[in-house]
Amino acid sequence: MDTHLDKHQRVYVAGHRGLVGSAIWRHLSEQGFTSLIGATSAEVDLRDREATSAFFDREQPDLVIDAAARVGGILANSTYPADFLSDNLRIQLNLMDAAEEMGVDRLLFLGSSCIYPKFAEQPIKESSLLTGALEPTNDAYAIAKIAGILQVQANRRQHGRHWISAMPTNLYGPNDNFDIQGSHVLPALIRRFHEAKESGAKEVVLWGTGTPRREFLHVDDLAEACLFLMENYDSAETINVGVGQDVTIRELAEIVADVVGYSGRLVQDPSKPDGTLRKLLDVSRINDLGWKAKVPLREGILATYQWFLEHRSEMRG
Repeated sequence: MDTHLDKHQRVYVAGHRGLVGSAIWRHLSEQGFTSLIGATSAEVDLRDREATSAFFDREQPDLVIDAAARVGGILANSTYPADFLSDNLRIQLNLMDAAEEMGVDRLLFLGSSCIYPKFAEQPIKESSLLTGALEPTNDAYAIAKIAGILQVQANRRQHGRHWISAMPTNLYGPNDNFDIQGSHVLPALIRRFHEAKESGAKEVVLWGTGTPRREFLHVDDLAEACLFLMENYDSAETINVGVGQDVTIRELAEIVADVVGYSGRLVQDPSKPDGTLRKLLDVSRINDLGWKAKVPLREGILATYQWFLEHRSEMRG
């Protein structure tokens, strides 16, 4: 498939103010798309079925990219599993049902690498989906995202839609959530090391053993991949988006501390959960199509820290 999209079509980017959606919005704007549609959660609550349907009726999108989700790190997922399951299921269901009723033929649903079994063979192939038990600390979120993949596939089968789903690895970049209680590991480390540097703290205690390995994709790379897939991919099977390389959490912490300029000690607290020991995606399918990630990890962290410094006063939490 090689279908260059009409840049005058109306493209709805759900979740356009978030980490992923804002990057997609920036990339589409840079590529010359002239009719982008976005709405904040205050303007349309995608958990509300009637409000979502009315929004689609009013805006009449031609293409939909679903980057809307309730997201969080280990602490948030472990503390509020019912909320993560309920909110994400409703967002997906309402959005995709409204898109189907509107006759939207091209839709991209974005999930997460946490959909894969906890003990999946590494690197994780797309075919590993539904072959084993999930990581307990984020199983509710994962089940919601798996349901989204199945909804894409069901609409393809029942209605003949050219809908696709993509599973990104761990993401970071501008517009990330740096709240200590609700953030993912990389933005949390940036904030903690920055505050430790400011306060002169002699040590920072890190959750877990530091040995789990994680892969980190800059969100601008994901945004480029989303447009690439919309133009070059049309299959029921989900497709991984990542860099194909990972680091230990300890190595990540050392890189972040160095970028931030924190010179104190890093102390591990093994009584805290590690989560999945490794979660490296097999990205050979998207690489074979012609797309590869470009942003090196240290360079991406440096740019993200600069963004953090510029927006520190506006942040919540």
